[in-house]
Amino acid sequence: MKIVRRIGASPRERGSVTGETCPDIFELSDGNFAVIGTEATARLDGELPADAARADYERIVIISRETLVRAKAEIPDA
Repeated sequence: MKIVRRIGASPRERGSVTGETCPDIFELSDGNFAVIGTEATARLDGELPADAARADYERIVIISRETLVRAKAEIPDA
């Protein structure tokens, strides 16, 4: 599995010049996506709706609204 491309604007294009806040979205060679975000599992796990579940190896991460909105146009429909 490899990173094929970034989805959306780079952190620098979104104003991160220090490298300290760099949420990012990548498309992988297997068609899945990888996300860099702020780890928030402990804070949000209890807030998940009743029909949502998280495996022990999964984490809840937060990305900024701007990161996702700017990636929207590049996320494939299928």
